[in-house]
Amino acid sequence: MYEHVTNLRVRYVEVDSMGYVYHGNYASYYEVGRTELMRNLGSSYKKLEDEGVLMPVIHLECHYIRPARYDDEIRIVTRIQKFTHTQITFSYRIYNQDNQLINEGSTTLVFVNSQTMKPRRSPKWFAEIIEKTLTN
Repeated sequence: MYEHVTNLRVRYVEVDSMGYVYHGNYASYYEVGRTELMRNLGSSYKKLEDEGVLMPVIHLECHYIRPARYDDEIRIVTRIQKFTHTQITFSYRIYNQDNQLINEGSTTLVFVNSQTMKPRRSPKWFAEIIEKTLTN
């Protein structure tokens, strides 16, 4: 199964008063992971948006295992779990610099027409990229 790895360092602005990464920032980490995965495959949110396609998140799961702290180096491992022509699901596993699993989760996004804001099929070129990736 195809996966993409993105490395980040936790910034001070991302931690709460206890010194832990604020729980809401994990959704942002997921977005970084899937954005970089798509870019690595030769696509991007911008390219889809330029064609009138939006991809809002319709489902998010997040499981906190260990805290991440300021200045930790984290590794986001992103995978495409499921693809249909109207939705795509990504899974995430986040590790700290000691290779300990600190968080895991998933997001499901739906393809939407930017003019009507109604669900639509993914562009053919995008579907071909994803299907090729899933079969390799």
